[in-house]
Amino acid sequence: MNDNVIDGRAVAQEVRDRVKREVAELVDSGGPQPGLATILVGDDPASQVYVRSKHEKSREAGMQSFNHTLPADTPQDEVADLIVQLGDDDSVHGILLQLPVPDQLDSDALIALIDPLKDVDGLTPTSAGLLALGKPSMVPATPSGCMDLLRAADTQIEGADAVVIGRSILVGKPMHQLLLAANATVTHCHSRTRDLAGHVRRADIVVAAVGVPRMITGDMVKDGATVIDVGVNRTDEGLVGDVDFDSVAPRARAITPVPGGVGQMTIAMLLVNTLEAARRQAGVAVARRG
Repeated sequence: MNDNVIDGRAVAQEVRDRVKREVAELVDSGGPQPGLATILVGDDPASQVYVRSKHEKSREAGMQSFNHTLPADTPQDEVADLIVQLGDDDSVHGILLQLPVPDQLDSDALIALIDPLKDVDGLTPTSAGLLALGKPSMVPATPSGCMDLLRAADTQIEGADAVVIGRSILVGKPMHQLLLAANATVTHCHSRTRDLAGHVRRADIVVAAVGVPRMITGDMVKDGATVIDVGVNRTDEGLVGDVDFDSVAPRARAITPVPGGVGQMTIAMLLVNTLEAARRQAGVAVARRG
């Protein structure tokens, strides 16, 4: 791997190893064994892979794993009832509704039913509001992982000009808040931004999470920028990111690959959130991440 390529696999492994140690310490001290429950509605192949991996890694970390798979035609009230039941289950410390859900379901209404203390995806209105206020909260795993990758690359975040491309509730919006909390100056762009290239060229940090294959090219990135590519796009050539790696990498101080970059961090940070949720529910003090 080139010197300027951020090895997401290695960083994620370090996170998972740390979580495994801390789970053992929590249990040995009389605390609860963290439990992660997922809800998968339907049989989307990609979602099945993601959920299976989440449970494999949670068990490896010493956590309990509860997988609830429902038929694609499950009505809203049945999914809602399950979320409420899991909220009342003391062995479950984290609840994750796998997205996307089938069209007949209102994902926003279902997410709002998740107990904020068990919201390991960081998507409830309470979690999003606390993050916007700069208060301790559950932070969505992918942007949290991006922050760890920036730090692993020794990126100077404070005072940096950062551009976030994409405005999803899973990545773009919380990424903006995390960079702002770390004292970066953040410009938030999206698919309809005028002169996107002009904004990107000024950035010391570029986070691409817009879902357009190879949208960010080498002529758009200034020399010495750190580039975090969140995109995962399936093409005839295989998986590619939102960044044209071949043209951007020679100009970047540090860059994440696809695959092998941000994707590795998402599950690792989900485990961090589940451990933190278990500690909070047990009344154990936790240090704020951000």
